[in-house]
Amino acid sequence: MTATNRRPDPYRGSEPDRTSTDVRTACLLVSSRYPEATGAVLGGSAARGRSTPSSDLDITVLLPDDGRRRREVLRYEGRPAEVFLNSRADLRTAFEESRTTRRATALFLFADSVVLHDPHGHVGALHREAEALLAAGPDPLTEPERDAQRALLTDLWDDLTDTGPDSDPYEQLAVADRALREAAHLLTAHHRKWNGAGKWLPRRLSAADPELGRRLLDGHLALARRADPGPLSTSVLDVLNLAGGPLREGYVTSR
Repeated sequence: MTATNRRPDPYRGSEPDRTSTDVRTACLLVSSRYPEATGAVLGGSAARGRSTPSSDLDITVLLPDDGRRRREVLRYEGRPAEVFLNSRADLRTAFEESRTTRRATALFLFADSVVLHDPHGHVGALHREAEALLAAGPDPLTEPERDAQRALLTDLWDDLTDTGPDSDPYEQLAVADRALREAAHLLTAHHRKWNGAGKWLPRRLSAADPELGRRLLDGHLALARRADPGPLSTSVLDVLNLAGGPLREGYVTSR
């Protein structure tokens, strides 16, 4: 089993190139543990040449149509690996679900990947589908979804503006973290761009709105470093205003 279709990567820069070793290890893992595979790709940081010795290998394995969908976390030749096993139907379902969840983990893992194994052309077809769905962006928020997000972010904005240098620092940080997360959700949805979690939240946020996204991130950092809620509070309000403004009185929802 050999890797094919290596895609150009604009992120590699001058960082050490571990890709060749990562690809060889991933190929050996797939061929030794999953001989029934009808396709496989390596995604994540290893596919971009940005892995470190502690990075895991994010591998998606295509199973025959009757294969059992599952996720396996293991170690192979000293490298941690996270393997997602799916049939083509499973993957297409995951692709479509990304449009409503707006966190396209499966799409990005598959589209930004190195092909490890594709004897029947299934990987190539799914790769094109993933790229098309990523380019189209997630579904827009419905009006009830947008209002629910506005109401939630308004509550968080009120809590944030009530904090100051004398506030409980644990509470202040907890509010700031949640405010950043929900503001990122609303801002990326407003632009019909993909959202993220963990280290991918700032990356997706900056890609969706470089100016306001950066101000949200800088505001969060200012609060963490100086207990100053002002910059983050101002940026959260800017997000709310983009989506119709704060929502308090008159908001009704069924429970």
